[in-house]
Amino acid sequence: MRCILPRPVQSLEYTAKRRSRAPCEMEFLMSITAPETQVVTSWKIACDGGEGALGHPRVWLTIPKDTGEVECGYCDKKFVIDRAHAHDDH
Repeated sequence: MRCILPRPVQSLEYTAKRRSRAPCEMEFLMSITAPETQVVTSWKIACDGGEGALGHPRVWLTIPKDTGEVECGYCDKKFVIDRAHAHDDH
């Protein structure tokens, strides 16, 4: 039995399971790559997606001192502070 996936999810890896009540039940195994991580030395950083015209609006992010990391809400890029070399300058 062949299971057809909707077009947007055809690129996801999947396995088809056969069960008596559901002849073609899908179990999606999403292989999501980890977001890009950048080690920085400033507690306040700017992110614009880094892809020129294909990026996103520039946003300023402040890294919380308790966690030492922050993620961009647009592109999920993670910024991690290098506490040994951190400074308060922009």
